[in-house]
Amino acid sequence: MTIEPGRIFRDAWIAGVKAHYPGEPKPGYIAPWEETPQWERDSAAAVYEQVAAFLRATDGAANKLDREQKGRFVALCWIGQIYKHFPEPKPSYVADWPNLPSWQQETDADIFETIESRVRGGQ
Repeated sequence: MTIEPGRIFRDAWIAGVKAHYPGEPKPGYIAPWEETPQWERDSAAAVYEQVAAFLRATDGAANKLDREQKGRFVALCWIGQIYKHFPEPKPSYVADWPNLPSWQQETDADIFETIESRVRGGQ
């Protein structure tokens, strides 16, 4: 059974939030795939595909990026999706890497590594 890319991204996000978020995360942060808004599902799938394409385009050499670089890549791809779906997003939705909370930086790096593992495994 093939799991759709957006769901893989979302599952990695939820796992990261549960591992790195200080305290109790907002319910929306850990809502299951079925309760995730369509724009967010579409964005998760798009970012998954961007990371996977990047990994394939470098013949896997992108695995040499450090965790911060991996997380930055995911964050930047996500910001692109926010601008796509929200013409005037709140500044916190498009915050640059240094302005993201550490839990979100770690979660973004985890997402990259999850996708990397799947691409490496041919899934």
